[in-house]
Amino acid sequence: MDNSFLRVAPDVKLGRGVRLFGFVNLYGCEIGDETKVGTFVEIQKGARIGHRCKISSHTFVCEGVTIEDGVFIGHGVTFINDLFPRATADGGALQTEADWECRPTVVKKGASVGSGATILCGITIGEGAIVGAGSVVTKDVPPKGVVAGNPARLLRTLP
Repeated sequence: MDNSFLRVAPDVKLGRGVRLFGFVNLYGCEIGDETKVGTFVEIQKGARIGHRCKISSHTFVCEGVTIEDGVFIGHGVTFINDLFPRATADGGALQTEADWECRPTVVKKGASVGSGATILCGITIGEGAIVGAGSVVTKDVPPKGVVAGNPARLLRTLP
């Protein structure tokens, strides 16, 4: 593989057998053994990806996101870590890390998130759950729950 199109900061912790594809940007994150990270993916500092996950192309995993083992993340999935984002603080200066609160999100073991989904912050997607493509997830998804829509609603629970 030609590493000239990979941006992997020295503080990234990569597990055994991790596969990275072109135009990946990783910094300050952890990626577990045998995980595949597709083209045009960014994973920010403080994000943790488990073992044997698949993070598909064009996905954004921001600070505060934990993805447990065996999770599938489809193409173009966006995670959000701030409920009230602003460019500037009171007074007009650019915001710094002191001006906002990172709200953590967890995707539990074996869950699947469909392509084009947007995952708001401060939620948990339960073990074995499925999020339909294009969904906007605004609240917790129960274990083995199947959700879809905008906002995502529970359609059924898997056996």
